[in-house]
Amino acid sequence: MNNYPFGSNSPKSFNAYPRGDFDIESGTIKRIRRSRNSSFYPVRMIKSFANRLHYYYKLHPLLFFFISLSFGVTILIVISLYEHHYRMLSNYRKLDDGFDNNYPFAKLKNLVMVAGHSVYTSNSCGKVDKEDSWFLESYQKNPGQAATFLAHIKEGIEGTARDDEALLMFSGGETRKDAGPRSEAQSYWTVAESKGWFGKEESVKWRALTEEHARDSFENLLFSVCRFRELTGTYPHNITVSKSYLHHSAFFLGGGGGSFTFPCPLFSFLSACLHKLKE
Repeated sequence: MNNYPFGSNSPKSFNAYPRGDFDIESGTIKRIRRSRNSSFYPVRMIKSFANRLHYYYKLHPLLFFFISLSFGVTILIVISLYEHHYRMLSNYRKLDDGFDNNYPFAKLKNLVMVAGHSVYTSNSCGKVDKEDSWFLESYQKNPGQAATFLAHIKEGIEGTARDDEALLMFSGGETRKDAGPRSEAQSYWTVAESKGWFGKEESVKWRALTEEHARDSFENLLFSVCRFRELTGTYPHNITVSKSYLHHSAFFLGGGGGSFTFPCPLFSFLSACLHKLKE
């Protein structure tokens, strides 16, 4: 009779039932689920990712190096751009905050704009009413042209004097190459100074400024509004334009201001020629 060893020392030991809790009533086996420790799951993911990277590094070390370098450089560029953008925004905010209460003409609400038409070239301010003291184009070489400029300047000064909340803006850039680095706006301001602001110096001079970049009628208006915003912190409530020529007045009245829009009731003119235009 053969004796077969049993127990743990048996070479072919087996379990009579699968591992788990056997339910006698239902005759089924309840398998025990192994609880996963969620706290270690991210760690396993990181280890798996690191092992994969190590594998690719061993497989293609040079390619892996260039890819890693490119990725690092890209990250640095993105960070530097973001930092630069953030710094610029911070600087703009500081600039706006600093100017909120420091605009030099914050109490002025209305704009009186005098558009320049020529550059004063004489070294003597005593000849402002002489045509040869101004750099004139061929179409401007007419008797009484200099007197028109003076009337234009005086008109703007008197219009500003009537409004305590108005800022006077002489507008016009360096439009005459042969006249040298002199602007129309600065020429008009200088002439006004030489004439003692036509008796309105105390009232007007302190709020008479220049805009020295405009090249045409549209830019006279647009740049003056921007300059007004720069000086007061707000856009003008009312705009009064002083123009010398008929076609310039027609330019504004006829909607020739390009894409610039301003409510008509708040837009007015000072011009000796305007009554002729309406006729």
